[in-house]
Amino acid sequence: MNKFFNFLSIAKKSGNLLEGYSKCDDYRNKTKIYMFIISNDLSDKSKNKFKKHCIEKEIPYIEDFSKEQLGTAIGRKEVMLLGILDNDIAKKMLSLYEEEKNIWVDNNMGVAACQK
Repeated sequence: MNKFFNFLSIAKKSGNLLEGYSKCDDYRNKTKIYMFIISNDLSDKSKNKFKKHCIEKEIPYIEDFSKEQLGTAIGRKEVMLLGILDNDIAKKMLSLYEEEKNIWVDNNMGVAACQK
């Protein structure tokens, strides 16, 4: 997932990344968020809240990484939830995720979750 995490870092540097549960929750009905990245460490109640929001608003989301993996990618210790504020960046991240997930799934026979 190197390309995906590298691009996540670029999204942060460009100012198109909401970091953390509180910010994502505060902004989800106030501004257009084009994709969410949900940590698999987030509580089930919170996951369901954001998944429901994504389904209702037709927002893609990825739920496949630990809070530490997401945090490390953006220079933090950990982060539970990220929101992408730019449509082109969201599309590119989904593309990179799918591309790298296929390699990971093929090599390790693991399963990753992504909703579109």
